[in-house]
Amino acid sequence: MVQTLTDYIFLSRVQFALTTMFHIIWPVLTIGLSVFILLAELAWVRTGKAHWYQQARFWSRFFLLAFAMGVISGIPLEFQFGTNWSGFSIATGHFLGQILSVEAMSGFLLESIFLYLMVAGWKRLSPKLHLFTTAMVTLGSILSAFWIMVANSWMQTPRGGHMENGVFQITDRVRAILNPDLLVSFPHMLLACLTGTAFILGGVAAWHLLRARHTAFYLRVFKFAVAAGLLLALLQAGTGDLSGQSVAKLQPAKLAATEAFWDTNAPGQGAAWSIFAWPDEKNERNALEFRIPYVLSLLATHDPYGRVVGLKDIPRDERPPITLIFYSFRIMVITGSLMILAGLLGLWAWRKGRLTPERAGAQRRLLTFFVWLAPFSMLSVWTGWIMREVGRQPWILYGMLRTSDTASALTPRAVGLSLSMFLVAAVALTWLFLAFSRRLLKEGPGRDVPPDHCDIGRRP
Repeated sequence: MVQTLTDYIFLSRVQFALTTMFHIIWPVLTIGLSVFILLAELAWVRTGKAHWYQQARFWSRFFLLAFAMGVISGIPLEFQFGTNWSGFSIATGHFLGQILSVEAMSGFLLESIFLYLMVAGWKRLSPKLHLFTTAMVTLGSILSAFWIMVANSWMQTPRGGHMENGVFQITDRVRAILNPDLLVSFPHMLLACLTGTAFILGGVAAWHLLRARHTAFYLRVFKFAVAAGLLLALLQAGTGDLSGQSVAKLQPAKLAATEAFWDTNAPGQGAAWSIFAWPDEKNERNALEFRIPYVLSLLATHDPYGRVVGLKDIPRDERPPITLIFYSFRIMVITGSLMILAGLLGLWAWRKGRLTPERAGAQRRLLTFFVWLAPFSMLSVWTGWIMREVGRQPWILYGMLRTSDTASALTPRAVGLSLSMFLVAAVALTWLFLAFSRRLLKEGPGRDVPPDHCDIGRRP
């Protein structure tokens, strides 16, 4: 432990990891909330029903809060490329610098410009014009996510160039952008944003329904969370399957570590999947495990006898940390399964006629399930990201550039000080977000009345 605290590379990795985990909360919420707001506003424009206007207007305030938090937390995240990882910036800046600039000048700029019009234009713009501004905000948030995933996916599966004198030389930008990992990781991450937000909304709605507060308003949110959450969680499982096959093909060390799989299976023998295990990295075995035959081969290759590379066939210095990503993956899978279960239970209650304003509050077990599941939906995003990033180690640019070779030469004291300052700032910002959110929830949606000059808002 003492040696770890004096290792500036380890401290820089911890700082970047914590900064990323704090920052990722807000893009997840802004993407998910922007889609929900867009759908609610579209329903208002098409039906003229005022309660859809209330939904769009009310949740747009939380979107503004999350957007502000995302901007604030993203600044120290990007600064670390220069302060803590200058070697990485020098080696990859020819490509990543351009990608991050494109993200800022397309997605972020589009989102920022139209966000002002969306926030200030509720009573100044026509309903259809305001709907257009909301659509542009949604498009901007998704574009930002796309370009960020381009950068990260390229780090997972670098293509379109080669290393020359310690610098990655780009020869084909299109191939670098459309790298193999992007084709599965971007849909998977986008669905994670939508699914996580759906269940957070469902948890907030369930909390209010349990207390009979604004029942009609939150019941609509809850029904949306049930229907959308179930569909999105199932789609997420499908893209997760594609991701697993991609990892098996492109990053076999990550798959082997994720499954604590040590010995490559022989031809004609399927690889077993460990539901539970305690990896013993020193002795290259699992001290304790419970396995199901053939399942890992099926998951990785869709063939019960498919070949899966074991950790023993990978040099020790090229293996990622095993225990952390082994359990991160299982937490993610368990949480995703609980989401599907919650959606099915909610759908069953809906079909039985129990999700009505008169009966919804009595579904206490179902509502409590959704309340508890809300924070775990974000935990699933965190654990998925841990598996993705830690599983790439020891490479920062997979197979080409090691993480340890790109860290800035800082003193442990300097990194520890900046890490401590970040933690204090993160706690303060989280407290402010929760305080403002509590105030908005306490005020409720009652003051959100469609503008008088819009006839569309007066329809029954």
